[in-house]
Amino acid sequence: MGLFSFFNKTKKTGTDSTVQSNELIQDVSNESLESSVETTLSYHPEWDVPKEQQYVFSFLSNELPPLKQDQISLSGFEIDEDGQSGEWLVKAFFRSSLNKPITLGKVELILLSDTDNVVAAKEFDLAELGEIPARSDRPWIFAFEKETHIVSDMPVEGWKIAFNVQSLVPHQVDLDPAWEEALSQEQKEELSKLVTSLPSLKEREVNFSGFQVIPQESGDLAVSLFIRNGHSRHINLEQLPLEVLDASGEIVARGSFSLDNLEVKANTSKPWTFIFPSQMITKVNPDLSRWAVKVIQE
Repeated sequence: MGLFSFFNKTKKTGTDSTVQSNELIQDVSNESLESSVETTLSYHPEWDVPKEQQYVFSFLSNELPPLKQDQISLSGFEIDEDGQSGEWLVKAFFRSSLNKPITLGKVELILLSDTDNVVAAKEFDLAELGEIPARSDRPWIFAFEKETHIVSDMPVEGWKIAFNVQSLVPHQVDLDPAWEEALSQEQKEELSKLVTSLPSLKEREVNFSGFQVIPQESGDLAVSLFIRNGHSRHINLEQLPLEVLDASGEIVARGSFSLDNLEVKANTSKPWTFIFPSQMITKVNPDLSRWAVKVIQE
């Protein structure tokens, strides 16, 4: 492992984050949620832990608070920054109060500041931790490389490492309340099918995909598109400059829209309609058999 030297302090600068196991694992029933469960120290089977380091791990493990039944927790202890690579090495205990062993797969973990702002995010393959025995805690170091940092300053006190449960939920439609009320169930299902058919988003990617364009009798142009959010957190849009191109690639309409801090939830696509008034129309009788909408890069 070669990382034992990082677990050489007993001062805890981080806090704990906990989820019910059924948020991460299927076919787990939560029972006796009021019961108190003490977890015991567990090492990865490939580790050969020096005696002196065992004392440190045992001390840290004994300091962990009880969990309720069927919970999974990450208890953060300390963060070190690698002077050469700039990566943040987050020392934590992975804990399980389940009555059976578990092995997890890929899940995004987020690093939160003392004010619960996301400061780093990265997908980890938790299968690398090995099988976690029933009612146990396992020390681990989670490395957040520099490119995963959202802010430049490493958190020092009151931070926590947490599961981004939202990253496990399939990408879905995020309907504004007005759309929710106006659309029929059939129309909602059609939108869901459209979103499912679109290419998968990259991590932290935001893009815009048009799905309907309708010229209005007034001369305006109604353009409906999906605002697609691949981030692990909600985003808010205030201003959006857009242009519409027809089958020949020529600009049909161009303008900027004020969105009044429009929220798009994490890992969702929000449908929205933009009305280009006639004064924004730049081409008469466009060929809309094929078309595209793009964000204007200013």
